[in-house]
Amino acid sequence: MMNKKLLAGLFLSINTLAWAQDRLQQDDAAKYAASITPSDLKKHLVIIASDSLEGRDTGSPGQKKAAEYVTKYYKQYGLQPVATDTDGTKSFLQKYKLYKRSWGDVYVTAHGKKYEFNKDFYLNGLLDVPEEVSTGIVTAGYGIEDGNYNDYANIDVKGRSVMLFDGEPKTSGGKYVVNGNSEKSKWSGPVSWQVKAKLAKEKGAKYVFIITDKTGEDLDKEIRQRAVMARRFSAPTLKPVQENPAGTAAFVFSEKEAAEILGTSVAKLTKLKSAIDKSGKPAAQNFTNTVSLKVGRVSETIDTENVAAFMEGTDKKDEVLVISAHLDHIGISENGEINNGADDDGSGTVSLLELAEAFSKAKAEGKGPRRSILFLNVTGEEKGLFGSEYYSENPLLPLKNTIADLNIDMIGRVDEAHKNDPKYVYLIGSDKLSSKLHEISEEANKKYVNFKLDYTFNDPKDPNRFYYRSDHYNFAKMGVPVIFYFTGVHEDYHRPGDDVEKIMFDKQSEIVKLVFYTAWELVNRDERIVVDSHKE
Repeated sequence: MMNKKLLAGLFLSINTLAWAQDRLQQDDAAKYAASITPSDLKKHLVIIASDSLEGRDTGSPGQKKAAEYVTKYYKQYGLQPVATDTDGTKSFLQKYKLYKRSWGDVYVTAHGKKYEFNKDFYLNGLLDVPEEVSTGIVTAGYGIEDGNYNDYANIDVKGRSVMLFDGEPKTSGGKYVVNGNSEKSKWSGPVSWQVKAKLAKEKGAKYVFIITDKTGEDLDKEIRQRAVMARRFSAPTLKPVQENPAGTAAFVFSEKEAAEILGTSVAKLTKLKSAIDKSGKPAAQNFTNTVSLKVGRVSETIDTENVAAFMEGTDKKDEVLVISAHLDHIGISENGEINNGADDDGSGTVSLLELAEAFSKAKAEGKGPRRSILFLNVTGEEKGLFGSEYYSENPLLPLKNTIADLNIDMIGRVDEAHKNDPKYVYLIGSDKLSSKLHEISEEANKKYVNFKLDYTFNDPKDPNRFYYRSDHYNFAKMGVPVIFYFTGVHEDYHRPGDDVEKIMFDKQSEIVKLVFYTAWELVNRDERIVVDSHKE
């Protein structure tokens, strides 16, 4: 039997050796983390967030320049391409397409006057009239058929356009004609145009025009709001767009423009409307004229690409850690101002370059990661997280072998809640799928960085729902543990003021180091972290 003193000594020696190895690994981590510097971050960001890249809109020449820039450095760092190009060669670019249907030429003309879309009128619903058409146009009161009230009783609208008053008739006593009381019916309210347009189409009308009660600034505000809402009909998708352009739609004009189109006066239109309200019966008089219109819908394909740079691991190379950030931003505003997106997400983009450099230096000195690392710059984030969604559905490396995604999006500024305390970072998602990932992150911060780790936005009850709003989510929904590094929204979010001179590089470099230390532990530890929780 082994001597107790000898056994104790052996046990102490083993523990000492394990401690020494752990200490050495910590020293290695600190050594290579030191290569992450504010000056290097700035060196890259002045290029990525420069005016010459014109805001890096998805698929734009500026976004492609940014992809070329990061690819150049990944090559310098000795990273490898893992995507496959159309000719079968390996590439750093994972190419994909977005599909978009947007408004083209949209206008209405009458009496030689042309009315402009989202200036003189707005359009509710979806319509596709690729070539200019002309129709007769006739008024039909409020456009209601309900019970004993019928605006269409003596009017033929087949093959014509029909002009309708918004809302429903109401007597001077405050009663609505349709219901016979003070309660509005389905013919009033924000979606009543759908009911009226559907009925008009059933009566054979070609197109529907509605006269809004709004005027002046109220109307201008309404048009602006509707223009924003209408963008949903122009949003890109990962799959070809299927539309139903023959659906319900209505042109909305002010009383002034409606009178011009009908060749009458506002006073006469007002008199007609008042007569219906007073009598509670459809109008005896109607106005007719001719109107021309065009509503163009344009198909567009956006060619874009994720940038994927691979560092192969050693004894555990089949397992991979993804470190991600989005490369693109929102481009140029309608007024011509460039949104450079220095923080969103130029800060994440250049962070990946610094992380790649730090790990490449370690590998060059024989300290390369045991597990593989994929540095992934995705695009389409601002359009709907499309690049990361495409990757998650078409992974370049098996998701079952992906141990985690560390996602960086906006870490260069401070928000209002921390304006006097910049040494913080919001962490989102770290505990959602793996308690060990959360523990590793906490320990890395405690050992090396000592920032405040703020979990405010990790709360599933937080109304901002940031957990679902950046690229990590497309990994999380596939069961891959994630951490989202974020420092919050500021006054320049999605505005031209998000520029390089406002980035706090000293602060940013410490957060990048935190990502590095967390990644270092994830790729070098003996055991792969496990998925052991499923929190919202």
